[in-house]
Amino acid sequence: MMNMKPVRITLLSRIGLFCCGLALIAVLFKPMWRIDLQAPQYPEGLRMQIYANKLAGDVAIINGLNHYIGMKTLHDDDFPEFKILPGIIMAFCLLFAVAAIIGKRKWVNILWLIFISFGVVAMIDFWRWEYAYGHNLNPDAAIVVPGMAYQPPLIGFKQLLNFGAWSVPDTGGWIFVGAGVLLTLIVILEWRRQKKFLVSNKSAAPAVALLLILFSSCSTEPEPIRVGKDNCAFCKMPISDNRFGAEVVSKKSKLYKFDDEHCLYAFLKGKQLAEADIAAVYFVDFCVPHKLVKAEQALFLQSPLFKTPMNGNIAAFSHADSLRLVAQTFNAKTVSWKDIRP
Repeated sequence: MMNMKPVRITLLSRIGLFCCGLALIAVLFKPMWRIDLQAPQYPEGLRMQIYANKLAGDVAIINGLNHYIGMKTLHDDDFPEFKILPGIIMAFCLLFAVAAIIGKRKWVNILWLIFISFGVVAMIDFWRWEYAYGHNLNPDAAIVVPGMAYQPPLIGFKQLLNFGAWSVPDTGGWIFVGAGVLLTLIVILEWRRQKKFLVSNKSAAPAVALLLILFSSCSTEPEPIRVGKDNCAFCKMPISDNRFGAEVVSKKSKLYKFDDEHCLYAFLKGKQLAEADIAAVYFVDFCVPHKLVKAEQALFLQSPLFKTPMNGNIAAFSHADSLRLVAQTFNAKTVSWKDIRP
């Protein structure tokens, strides 16, 4: 059966997966996100960097400023994500390597689904944290602006009082994004490769079918004689005992079945099929009635005790051992194909 799907990915795709897995290791040591704050009193700006397992940058100064407007101070222990995120990143490194080694499209597609889902969940979790951080304010703070919230932007720019806040991916984040983009490209390229393969197979299908028809129509192989269903090509009688049967296959793949060597002899002698049109002559093995052996390779016995349907009294064998055993039982003599053929 023709395989209609290239289940294995290309070597280039495997290399791309390995590169993604290796690149993600760097995410453990590089900041994934950063929030930059700009204000007239801080001309050089303030920056908070978010790693996979900690906060870094001007966190102490930002905590001091936020205290005046009632925002919670930031501490590593307040983020349970820092305890599980490094393990998740290492798991993705391993999954990328496994997908590259196995090299199956199914694994790549599953990895893509998990990786993209994680990215979506991570951004939702980040937004949820920013919302709580910017809305849950201390009502007893030194500066209270009614109706004011200080939620940082999820991504991009937002004005918060006299501070301009930028929220963008940092080095580790861009590596993560790059791995996702490359993985997506691999999925798309492998999908297009499969689609092209299917179209190619579909267009080639008529030619393949034609070749199969030609080969089947030009086959010179015999087929088993069906007792009670096939008729003798010479006497037209139903074949009742296939142990003595024979077949002639023409070069045009037409089959002529016989119930007895006598009918085969008469058919060949009568020139009902020109000798030049005969592809092969077969005899049924007396000891294995479903097996047909070429006349030139067969061994023959002749005995009146065989009592064949048309008194040809010839039996064929594919092995000398079985011939000797039957010869003793039926008191038969050995004959050759040259003796039988007219």
